[in-house]
Amino acid sequence: MSALESDRVLVCVGGGIAAYKAAELVRRLRDAGAEVQVAMTEAAGHFVGTATFQALSGRSVRTTLWDAQAEAAMGHIELARWATRVVVAPATADLLARLAQGMADDLVTTLCLATTAPIAVAPAMNNRMWAHPATQANVATLRARGVQVLGPDDGPQACGEFGPGRLMEPDAIVAALRGTTEPALAAHPQVLAGRRVVVSAGPTFEDIDPVRYLGNRSSGKMGFAIAEAARELGAEVVLVAGPVHLPTPPGVTRVDVRSARQMRDAVIAALAPQADLYVGAAAVADYSPVQGADHKIKKTSATLTLELARTPDILAEVAQRTPRPRLVVGFAAETQNLAAYARGKLYAKNVDVIAANAVSGAESAFERDDNALHVFWDQGETEIARAPKRDVARRLLALVAERLEAGA
Repeated sequence: MSALESDRVLVCVGGGIAAYKAAELVRRLRDAGAEVQVAMTEAAGHFVGTATFQALSGRSVRTTLWDAQAEAAMGHIELARWATRVVVAPATADLLARLAQGMADDLVTTLCLATTAPIAVAPAMNNRMWAHPATQANVATLRARGVQVLGPDDGPQACGEFGPGRLMEPDAIVAALRGTTEPALAAHPQVLAGRRVVVSAGPTFEDIDPVRYLGNRSSGKMGFAIAEAARELGAEVVLVAGPVHLPTPPGVTRVDVRSARQMRDAVIAALAPQADLYVGAAAVADYSPVQGADHKIKKTSATLTLELARTPDILAEVAQRTPRPRLVVGFAAETQNLAAYARGKLYAKNVDVIAANAVSGAESAFERDDNALHVFWDQGETEIARAPKRDVARRLLALVAERLEAGA
């Protein structure tokens, strides 16, 4: 029996150009054995007519709370009780905002508020609207309430721009609802299938004494997003993580370390058997105390001098190994002269790609959920616009996969 057979799916269609894809979603859901009822926002009717959904679902389409015949029997409550699943597709920025606020100012939002069925939303909007902090906060609120967020996909958009914001394809939405595959796996081509990828992420802590250490502000979120995206794109992934409190991405092998020396050893070990790709996203300490104290250092003088020594240069060592990964990607966190320092690092360390990000001022990548990258390689460069780190990771790996394929 299909995982959706005998389910009663309420498809709520929002008012965006991607509403045309909701027609295909209805057809795919019925092919999977589900009963389908469509409800539309007023704005959705400007993109697709009710006749289309009625023909595909076999049911009259609901569009308003002010249907006298339906509401005589409290139809919106009856419909909310009827559904065993609710899917909002496309979920526009406006609709996500109203759902996050718990509003009930039209039929769709009222149904979502009145139902006890599990709700999934499939966002679709301009990439800048998706990246906006307000939209990301609304999505985080919905996720915290148990709403399943499907997508969005990354690619060309109706507005002529390119980036995250495309509605997840109907087949992928159905697969996610079935629970037979991770939504992201269904949504993205397996361009790293058969590849072995090693990612380092987070800070390193260099102990001064049992209670103090030298560290930095890296949260590890960018590296974890890259590991997750690489797994979604089909790779076998090993994630070497510094001391951060982040959940392990599904399907990823995680190795936890603390110091730069430990990270170096774990990365070198993870590269065997031969890795295709190494992404050095960790913020590895450049210096470590020559001699850590066995006991807490007491405050006995006005000043304290620490003797520091250089830590292993993991990125340079990986790039110079024989055999080396087919592609080595480094990160450059800079507070000034970003392009010059990034290109200098590219050539000095003999790496294939450098992803540079600013870490000062309002645009700092530290301790936040979004990022922007300026990516450099030997004969070129490109920019990845500010977006949630998971989306930036996908864009970066799409570039990397192209270069891997070209040199494979």
